[in-house]
Amino acid sequence: MLAAGAGSRFGGSKLLASMRGRTLIEVTLSGLCGAPVDEIMVVVGKDAKELRGVCEPYGARVIENPDWARGMSTSVRAGLLACAPLARAAVVALADQPLVGAGAVARLVEAFKDGAKLAVATYGGERRNPVLFDREVWPLLLRGLSGDKGARVVLERHPELVTEVPCDDVADPTDVDTVEDLRRLEEEVSIAPLGGSSLGEGGTL
Repeated sequence: MLAAGAGSRFGGSKLLASMRGRTLIEVTLSGLCGAPVDEIMVVVGKDAKELRGVCEPYGARVIENPDWARGMSTSVRAGLLACAPLARAAVVALADQPLVGAGAVARLVEAFKDGAKLAVATYGGERRNPVLFDREVWPLLLRGLSGDKGARVVLERHPELVTEVPCDDVADPTDVDTVEDLRRLEEEVSIAPLGGSSLGEGGTL
């Protein structure tokens, strides 16, 4: 899970902001229940100390990215390099997408088991998060990532490796960029239970 951004559009510590009585990142982490991954890693940068204190009680391994200000690509790199030597694949998710949950990860894992090397969740036919990368393609990521573009460039350069996995019925990719986004999302999920499979995640296989 990538959680190292500054949250500049939010105007403060976005992931530590309150959503339904918990921090945003806690709501996202609670969606890990049932996700078919062996380890959850959260890559942090800004507010690293505070986020570590929030994430570790959920059993997540926290990875500090000292280069976080150079963009999302540095966090993807830090996460991959911290993966266990025997990890067969990595699922990359964003901490500010609290409604992308275990169901979407399960879909990507099934695609991986069926031979997908690079599986990306789609919603309405649009590629979003999470994304699963077979270990075989990690060198492409490590060589191709730069700045704040994340893994999108690699997907565009290697379409032959990409398997699109529809997740419309199990997840929602809405992200939180502003305070208004957070409050609107909070209202929309006010009747849904926390901790279920409809909330976001990331990890390694």
